[in-house]
Amino acid sequence: MNKHNILYIVLAVLLITQMGSCKNKEKQTLQQSDDANSKEMGLESILKSEDFDTIVDGKKVGLYWIKNKDIEVAMTNYGGRIVGLWVPNKNGIMTDVVVGFNSAKGFITSTEPYFGATIGRVGNRIAKGKFSLNGVEYNIPINNGENSLHGGKKGFQDVVWDVQQPNAQTLIFHYNSPDMEEGFPGNLSVTVTYSVTADRAIVMEYEATTDKTTVVNLTNHAFFNLNGEGNGTILNHEVTLYAEAYTPVDSGLIPTGELAPVKGTPFDFTTPHTIGERISEENLQLKNGGGYDHNFVLNGTQKEGMNHVGTIVGDRFGIVMDVMTEEPGVQFYSGNFMLGKNTFKSGATDAYRTAFALETQHFPDAPNHSDFPQITLEPGEKYTTKSVYRFSVRN
Repeated sequence: MNKHNILYIVLAVLLITQMGSCKNKEKQTLQQSDDANSKEMGLESILKSEDFDTIVDGKKVGLYWIKNKDIEVAMTNYGGRIVGLWVPNKNGIMTDVVVGFNSAKGFITSTEPYFGATIGRVGNRIAKGKFSLNGVEYNIPINNGENSLHGGKKGFQDVVWDVQQPNAQTLIFHYNSPDMEEGFPGNLSVTVTYSVTADRAIVMEYEATTDKTTVVNLTNHAFFNLNGEGNGTILNHEVTLYAEAYTPVDSGLIPTGELAPVKGTPFDFTTPHTIGERISEENLQLKNGGGYDHNFVLNGTQKEGMNHVGTIVGDRFGIVMDVMTEEPGVQFYSGNFMLGKNTFKSGATDAYRTAFALETQHFPDAPNHSDFPQITLEPGEKYTTKSVYRFSVRN
């Protein structure tokens, strides 16, 4: 064999080795890509039933799923919570747009008690924890400065709900709140039905009855990041809200009673603006809220037979969320009190303004403002309300 033949053989071996190396690298890259996609679509692999299998107040806590091919929602009956919500982004990758924890313990020990929770008996604030019904004054535990927030010290976010799952798309939570629990009168029977639809919506339907005159204002406190949990700030999300007025608040975030026009203020989202565009402006209301933490008065714009709350668009992956409700207002919260003290299921922390909330509701402190839509429920009546969060994509 002459030296030229030897040289050709060596070159051929080197070429074959390099091709094998490239194929291995390509295989490794594809495997990493698949792993990344499976992580993003991870769902049951991210959330394990055994991590939610515990007992609280003598009742069993569990992890539950509602799903179809275009939307999957993980929930737990501890607090009637949304744990995570996956929808396709503009690239078709399933993306988790609701922040939460990967265990029941995460929710139980969190410094922020409301992530994803069903809120009651009365969502939002009651001034100094006091209100009157039929001449009787009631006192709710103070848990937010000098005021009561989201039902008192142990609101519905901290109870274990009974749960039924009639089909793969539906979960029904039920809770009997006893007379004078957290200071509220009446034995209140509450049912909340969460369901998903073929057109990428999660539907929330609330019902309640009482045996004494009481007050009820139920909502859900999901924290959203339409770029996906752990994908940074929400300040570049684009927001449109169908509200020409909002309810200004004092330094304790209690409404002053005024319905103030949004026009000419940083609260005007009647045309699209990003959350961060005006959030740092010199404005007393923004100072009081630490940003946006205010009730917006819906103007009656209709969509799907309900009040169209608004449209929010994530800036990175084109996920769009439309919110509709039978409620007269919505609390828009821009994550101002997120402190980075808790670790989500993605491994990210709940850093400052990395999620927002849109809580459909009657107005805050309604029992103490006779000109606000009222939340009184009488025996023999049934409280019912419905809200829909629908997802789509914009390229």
